[in-house]
Amino acid sequence: MYIPATQLRPGMVVMHGKDLCTVFSVDHRTPGNKRGFIQAKLRNLRSGSMMDYKFRAEDSVEKVTLDEIEMEFLYQDDSGYCFMNTENFEQVHLSREVLGDTVDYLVSNLTLKVEFHEGKAIGIELPQTVDLKVVETEPGLKSATASSVMKQAKLETGLVVLVPPFISEGESIRVDTAEGVYLERVK
Repeated sequence: MYIPATQLRPGMVVMHGKDLCTVFSVDHRTPGNKRGFIQAKLRNLRSGSMMDYKFRAEDSVEKVTLDEIEMEFLYQDDSGYCFMNTENFEQVHLSREVLGDTVDYLVSNLTLKVEFHEGKAIGIELPQTVDLKVVETEPGLKSATASSVMKQAKLETGLVVLVPPFISEGESIRVDTAEGVYLERVK
């Protein structure tokens, strides 16, 4: 199945050249008056090597269809990130190298899809949004309303995003996993 390069997301598995690659990170760039492009970091699943590749916005990429099993993220330890099959309770450990930037969105008990190719776990597909707790930011302004001014906030997974000035430590926010941006405050 071919998709536009603009729909690439971290964790996707694509065919690049003749190799199966997982998308490690994606950055949409629009330099000045030039055409936009997508700068993607890909990891070759066979050799494990990383490569940067620049896709034009109009390029199409072959997304590889994988077996997806619904799993729950349990914890992270020295051996990697542990996921449990929600049907038969089998556990799978994946390393940081396999998961890439998706680890910034993993919180305990998050249900997601783990992708398998020929019986081997090769990545995960995150939900479109994840709710994360703010652990560090500048003090919130009570009188601040929505404006174009943003401040940095460090979330419980270590991810840093820009948030409006009324967000304070301890609050939960919804983050878009595709772009890594603040969407809204969660009650």
